[in-house]
Amino acid sequence: MDILIKPILTEKMTAQGEKLNRYGFIVDPRANKLQIKSAVEAMYNVVVMDVNTINYMGKLKSRYTKHGLLVGRADNYKKAIVTLKDGDKIDFYSNI
Repeated sequence: MDILIKPILTEKMTAQGEKLNRYGFIVDPRANKLQIKSAVEAMYNVVVMDVNTINYMGKLKSRYTKHGLLVGRADNYKKAIVTLKDGDKIDFYSNI
């Protein structure tokens, strides 16, 4: 099971990273906080102090096409907000 799917690179999460030393990740919905903590520590060589998780239900989506109304649902996903020890940083842009 691949626990970390991708980092969240939004304006809000970048501001939290600079001010509060918190970083966001989209994670596997089956992963628990201990697995997320160990995955972040192993991948980025940092010390994780706290992990908060949020489960998101996929929104209902509909659109009109020439073949009629298409109705579906976006995927469910889980977000993890990870707080690091003071002095530790994660640079997502270093390997671009």
